Formats: sequence, structure tokens, C-alpha cells
Amino acid sequence: MQYRQLGRSGTRVSVIGLGTNRFGTDAVSQETVDNIIAAAQERGVNFIDTANVYQQGKSEERLGIALKGRWDKFVVATKFVFSMGEGVNDRGASRYHMLNALDASLRRLQTDHIDLYYVHGWDEQTPIEETLRALDDAVRMGKVRYVGASQFAAWQLAYSNLLAEMRGWSPFVVSTAHYHMFERLVEHEMLPYCRAHRVGLVPFFPLAGGFLTGKYQRGEPAPAGSRGESSPYVQKYMTAAYFTQLEKLTTWVDAHGHTMSQLAHAWLLAQSSVCSVISGATRLDQFLANVEAGDWSLTESEAKEVNEILGVATK
Repeated sequence: MQYRQLGRSGTRVSVIGLGTNRFGTDAVSQETVDNIIAAAQERGVNFIDTANVYQQGKSEERLGIALKGRWDKFVVATKFVFSMGEGVNDRGASRYHMLNALDASLRRLQTDHIDLYYVHGWDEQTPIEETLRALDDAVRMGKVRYVGASQFAAWQLAYSNLLAEMRGWSPFVVSTAHYHMFERLVEHEMLPYCRAHRVGLVPFFPLAGGFLTGKYQRGEPAPAGSRGESSPYVQKYMTAAYFTQLEKLTTWVDAHGHTMSQLAHAWLLAQSSVCSVISGATRLDQFLANVEAGDWSLTESEAKEVNEILGVATK
């Protein structure tokens, strides 16, 4: 397993991270979670991503059980902002909600600290100064080690970190973003900012909900039980233009002895600011396949060839 710096921090994380947004569902038992975490430790995957809103805390609960006795082997990230109850203050980035959400996550995870605590989205109702100061207090109390921004716009991230620098508060060391070969908006502003200011980028949805695995075929119905049967997110990629690109990419990757899943991860990791790619898994075999993707580093010429393919078809 390869490792990279967690943004501007001194901590190193595996280039493939474990996404746990499906942990806590009926489809993923505690035994499965335990097995995946054990395999992660064995394979060197040390970066785990969750959020309090995933199954309203059940993902954190399952992880808390699986991580007993293993906390020193992993860098665990969780998030807050979205609604966790019916109360008027059970959501948002206020000091009130953040401190309540943090303590609740600590209880569910059965730990005394969070390695990386994300603001799960920009809150227009709360001054960012309030959020940053509260996060800095959590760091000083030892409840949080690093802070991150999730799904911020580039200007929001830049403004936040400038304020943190001016006030002596803990800055956002990383930012998550929706980023894959067919979703490249972050390349306009977010990636240049991250490169210039040593902020790590953590892409999510690297496989476009499964579309980039190649499981969907032009002119054929989505496989039974797949997301493509009902997910508008996946279905938006099931167009002639995207299928044309996917077919060209599949031909290219087959000639290089790899899979589309491996290419999707390797292409993201070819971007210098990307420190880890978050890949979800509901089965042990899925997780192990994701881990293999971290072993392939695209050469400069390979990355150029793939980018030429991506530049052919229009959306």
C-alpha cells in the first residue's frame, strides 16, 4: 500500500480509503464490518471515512465495535452538519450543534478523539468564524486532531483557511469533493487552490456510482439489483456520449492488463493534490478489489493517453 500526506498535516494515509456510508444498513452485518476492518489492517489501509448522518449514526456504531483495540492502526474521519434529529438546533455548523454532534460521535465510535473531523457542507446560516473557533476549541481540548471541509466551494475553503491563519485557529487540512473521470468541475478552481496551499483533496464517488466499473452496457438494461436500476445519479451517465468514452477507456485499460475500477482510482491518484480516494464497500471482495487499485501508478504517458480519451466526447 502507498501512503501520502494528509494535506498539510504530518499524518500519512493510505491512497485508498474505506468509505462506510453503507455500514449500518441491513445489507452490511456487523460480521461483515469486522471482516472488512480486519482486512484493512492486514492490507495497510489506514484511512476510514464515515459521518454521523450515515444511517443516523449506525455506521459509526458498527465502526466503534469493529475498531476496538485497533484505533492506533487507523486514521478515522467523521462529519457533522446534516440533521440528526427533529430539534431546531439538531443540524448546521453552529457551536451548539457541533459540540453536541461531536460528543455523540465519540460515544458511538467508543473513542475519546476523532482523527479528522469534517464540516459536512457549508452552512449559510452560521458565520464561518463561529464554526472555525468551535473546531479549534475541539482540537485544543484533544477531542479532534485535524479538521476538514466537505463539499465546500473553492472560495469557501480559501476564505475559511485565510480566517484560520489570521486568527491562529486550526485550518482545514483537507477537503472532500465529488470527483471522477466524468465529473471534473473541481479542476477549475478547487485543485489549483489545493496545490497552491497544500490542502489535500479526498475524492468521493470515484466509480460514479458503479458506472465506471463497466457493469453497464449500451442499449442493455441495468443489471438486477444494481444502482443503475433506480438511481438518478447513475442514470445521468447512461448516455451515448458517456458510453462512447467508457468503451474507449475499457479498450485502453484491457490492453494494459487492468480493470476499469483500477483505472478510475489510478487516474484520480495521478492528480498531485489527491491524498486518498474514498471507496465504499458492502462486501469483503469489493473492498479487496478496491485495495488492488492502489497498486497501480499511471505513468506520465499513460495519464496523457487517458486524458486524450476523456477529451474526445462531450457531455
